[in-house]
Amino acid sequence: MTTLHPFSVPDTERRGFMALLPAPARPYALLARFDRPIGAWLLFWPGAWAILLAGGPALDVARLILLFGIGAIAMRGAGCVYNDIVDRDLDRRVARTRDRPLASGRVSLTGAWAFLIALCLIGLAVLVGLDWPARWIAVASLAPVACYPFMKRITWWPQAWLGIVFSWAALVGWAAVAGRVPAAGLLLYAGSIFWVVGYDTIYALQDIEDDVLAGVKSSARAMGQHVKPGVAACYVLAMLLWAGAYWLRRPDPLAVLALLPMALHLGWQLWGLDPADPQGALHRFRSNRTAGLLMAMAALAVGSAG
Repeated sequence: MTTLHPFSVPDTERRGFMALLPAPARPYALLARFDRPIGAWLLFWPGAWAILLAGGPALDVARLILLFGIGAIAMRGAGCVYNDIVDRDLDRRVARTRDRPLASGRVSLTGAWAFLIALCLIGLAVLVGLDWPARWIAVASLAPVACYPFMKRITWWPQAWLGIVFSWAALVGWAAVAGRVPAAGLLLYAGSIFWVVGYDTIYALQDIEDDVLAGVKSSARAMGQHVKPGVAACYVLAMLLWAGAYWLRRPDPLAVLALLPMALHLGWQLWGLDPADPQGALHRFRSNRTAGLLMAMAALAVGSAG
């Protein structure tokens, strides 16, 4: 087992939720990124938007939002564990990831697989709470999810594949409400893909130097000196597609106007983005939790009124 430098254990083990866990459980919680809930939020939001925009009885909407919240935590954790299993050798070569529990040896490969299965069983329990159209769409996501960790070795645009995966809940959410996915749901899904590409490109700015050394591909590297206009293009496309979804749901200019707070927030992200400032990039990436909330409020207003 690898011996860790005393300062290599993340501070999150010593505060909040992580500090309450028994010491043997903490590496597994870190493996699933339970100390960094931003990923679960980003996985949750597209499904929540779809549920709220599709509308329906309040109790049904609340039940689905709860199920999707539990599912997002479990499946984001499962995705992180699977990603670390696949990338354990690569992670040892990148400064930001070399101290992850599996790469550092704090969790065994057998333990990681067992934990992955346990998290997937939680996801399965959530799946049982959905109707069959939503179940089939959710099951169809397994193939792109399984392929994602390999994308950074194959394409310069692994963020696009992440967008396909992280936005999938929009399709599941709309089907859970309506039993099908209409054109508005497809536009919502497509817009979410471009949103994910934008914010994950910002996130990838932190790792450009290490990625070059490790041979890892990313949209941040592909865009090079054009990162800001590239992310801007992604966000503009996302807003246009979302505007189309809102218009199809409720053909009223006020429905599209509900997206203004989201548009302003994404504009703020771009305004002060400095590709050479990793901490600033991380701050803007994390702010997408707020962006998701703004979008959810717009979806609620339009979905409940339509």
